[in-house]
Amino acid sequence: MMNLRKQILNLATLTVMALPCTAYAGDWKYAASIYLYTPESTTAIGPVETTLSFSDALDNLDFAFMGAFEANNGRWGLIADYMLTDLSFGNSTTGPAFSGVNTSLKTQIFNGYATYRAYQNPMVTLDLAAGIRWFNTATDITLLPGVLPGRTSSVDEDWVDPVIGIRARFALTEKLSGTVFADYGGFRSGSESWQTLLTLGYNINENWVARAGYRYISVDHTINGTDFSFSQSGPIFGATYSF
Repeated sequence: MMNLRKQILNLATLTVMALPCTAYAGDWKYAASIYLYTPESTTAIGPVETTLSFSDALDNLDFAFMGAFEANNGRWGLIADYMLTDLSFGNSTTGPAFSGVNTSLKTQIFNGYATYRAYQNPMVTLDLAAGIRWFNTATDITLLPGVLPGRTSSVDEDWVDPVIGIRARFALTEKLSGTVFADYGGFRSGSESWQTLLTLGYNINENWVARAGYRYISVDHTINGTDFSFSQSGPIFGATYSF
């Protein structure tokens, strides 16, 4: 864990140092967001897979925190996005081999990007992004006894992947705006992840924007020879304060 923290700190430091000196000449602008993400979740350890539907997500949510922070100076910027989700839920199984399956799932995802504004006009802006994704999971999937005895598959691991992404923003009306974001990470055998985010924003006033949209994230990683996969998809609601 200590080595991982050092890697994240070193990568973040290099990202900041990579920004041209001209980026510090002007005024920085900041935006802080907090949001609620209640998706359908699918988790698999080897051949054992469980799914939590969107309708059951809130009932089975033990704890969650989601937030993002962005800083911009001219064409250059930084984005930090963090999600913590703690879920416990059960599924039925087909056949008599097992009587059911219980899942305990705690995940943390941190996305950190440096961005560059490649195109801008009054209606559209286009940003290129590069950075890291840190993924941490503590997952237990327990098959309950049926004809066969019960068993538990567990994963407790974290790792860092490089990511690249692109974001487009559209001014739809004086009050409404749209954002499309997509990224891809991994670039190595045994580790791959990607996500898409679509949001519609409503300008409440000069500082506040209310947002609603849809997010999908998929993670595949090999841990000690065992395939682990995790995906979430569903609505997202939040608010952004700019200063």
